Amino acid sequence: MKNEIKIGTQIWLTQNLNVDKFLNGDPIPEAQTAEEWERLAENSEPAWCYYDNDPANGEKYGKLYNWFAVIDSRGLAPNGWHIPSDDEWTILDFLLEDDAVKSGKKIKSISGWDKDGNGNNESGFTGFPGGCRGYNGIFLGIGCSGYWWTTSEDDTNGAWGRGLSYNYDTVYKDGGGKGSGLSVRCLRD
Repeated sequence: MKNEIKIGTQIWLTQNLNVDKFLNGDPIPEAQTAEEWERLAENSEPAWCYYDNDPANGEKYGKLYNWFAVIDSRGLAPNGWHIPSDDEWTILDFLLEDDAVKSGKKIKSISGWDKDGNGNNESGFTGFPGGCRGYNGIFLGIGCSGYWWTTSEDDTNGAWGRGLSYNYDTVYKDGGGKGSGLSVRCLRD
C-alpha cells in the first residue's frame, strides 16, 4: 500500500486516519460543536471532528476521534490494518530510541512544528502536530503537539495514547480521557 513505512518488524501508515465511516459502512457522527462533542462522549458514543472544525486541517492532519470510535466493533481501521495497542507503540519507541537521537526526533515531520521543534523524520513516520480536542470540546495544541490513540485502557475513564511536542525529542506515553479527540495512526495486521 502507498503511504506506508516499515520500522523494524512493524509496518505503519505514514498519514493519520481520515475516515468518516466505520469499516461496515456505518457513518461515524461528526461533532461540530463543543456541546455535540461533549454529549457524544458522555454517552460513550463514537465521534470525529476536524481540528477547529476546519476541513483544511483534515487534509494535512486527518481527523480527530474519541476513544469510543477507536474501539468500536464496527472497525475504524482499513482492512488489513489495526489501531495499535500501548505495547505496539512501546515497541516502536524501542526500535527507534538510541543515545544519539531520541525517538521523537525520528518520528516528527521535518516541518510544521512551532518554535523550530521539527524532527528529522528519519523513521518515515511523518508525525505532524495536529493537536487535540478536549473532552469539553475545546481545541488545543495545533502546531506544537500531536497525539495518537492506542486501543489500551488506562482505567474506566481513560485510555493510553502517545504524544509529541515541539519542545521535546521523545515520544511520551500519556493517559487521556476517552472523550478526548486524538489522531489515529494504523499498523498493519
